[in-house]
Amino acid sequence: MKKLFILASIMALSTLAIAGGNVPTKLSPVQDIPSKPCKTDKVFIEEDVELMWQDQLYTDAEDGASKQNKSAGKAGVWKHAEAYCRRLDYSGFADWRLPTSDELQKVHRIEGQVFVYFRGTDFWTSTPGSRGRHYVVYPADAYIYERKSSRTNYIRCVRCLHEGDTETGPALVK
Repeated sequence: MKKLFILASIMALSTLAIAGGNVPTKLSPVQDIPSKPCKTDKVFIEEDVELMWQDQLYTDAEDGASKQNKSAGKAGVWKHAEAYCRRLDYSGFADWRLPTSDELQKVHRIEGQVFVYFRGTDFWTSTPGSRGRHYVVYPADAYIYERKSSRTNYIRCVRCLHEGDTETGPALVK
């Protein structure tokens, strides 16, 4: 009889534990979610060489284009990369360009990850190679490699930082 009472008590307590017991029906208020996303498009300013780098989220379409050797946004063949940077209007500036291999190599040699948005694969440069090729920089080792211009790689644009420039626009010329 004692064993039966203990077994019944255990079953009753476990049923209450699983069912939640006597829980009040009023839930606590839900926190407001800010309308602004946590990660926004940014720039990285390399002050020692006066360069401003595009630091923008890579989309699924761009990642897909990279894998399928197509062009979309910040991923594409070399001609697309050059045109993309030339047409870019970002962070209040419209004078973006494709970086040279030396510029891109230098920024990837800085200690730590300077970009919020990065990819662990090749990025185009404006530096021509031989026979229809251009140089890319692989961010993990900051080495320069020669790639066919018809191959898809990621794109990160750069612009010269002029004295007085701010993220809201260029310096006023007097």
